[in-house]
Amino acid sequence: MKNEGKWIDVSVPIRNEMVVYPGDPPVSLTRVRDADKGDHATVSVLAFSIHSGTHMDAPLHFLPSGLSIDKVPLPLLIGKARIIDIEDEESIKREDLMRYSINEGDRILFKTRNSRLWKKPVFTDNYVHLSTEAALYLAARKVGLVGIDYVSVGGFSGNGIEVHRILLQAPVWLLEGLDLSSVEPGEYDMVCLPLKIDGAEAAPARVLLRPMAGQ
Repeated sequence: MKNEGKWIDVSVPIRNEMVVYPGDPPVSLTRVRDADKGDHATVSVLAFSIHSGTHMDAPLHFLPSGLSIDKVPLPLLIGKARIIDIEDEESIKREDLMRYSINEGDRILFKTRNSRLWKKPVFTDNYVHLSTEAALYLAARKVGLVGIDYVSVGGFSGNGIEVHRILLQAPVWLLEGLDLSSVEPGEYDMVCLPLKIDGAEAAPARVLLRPMAGQ
């Protein structure tokens, strides 16, 4: 397997003018002090939605009484994850998932055509997303984490709220904004570390994958 034994960073860099979900504030990274210009140190200020780039959604995102991101179960963040390749150009359907053995506690990351969209400078609203039936299936299987390679697990103009609520009520923690363009389907060791933000509904995350031995 390509990159065998090496950790692969599948996080999207936070930067000015990056694609964000419509309605969210743009990323603003400003250098307020600069050592190259005579200041004693370089200091920057970062302002952005915590749903920008690669981030984890906690149940609180759509459930008023749900857990916040600082309450994420730590064992969920490190361990085996499976990348499933989805060829459908529109959505991830229930029948796509039934081909696989998906079990309680699994970490499932979906690789779609979305990973190519990060190269575009503007938001694309027809990204591949989970169908409602697929979300219900994953919730019923009691998976631990679901990830996808663009801004949201749900559709932009259709079932976005419904898919989030179905999964977060289960509860399935959501990892959005991955860049899986450099990894192949299969099983990986995963390290996912969302920032510990007290009482927040989400947090930016750095996500690393390493192909498991024998693949």
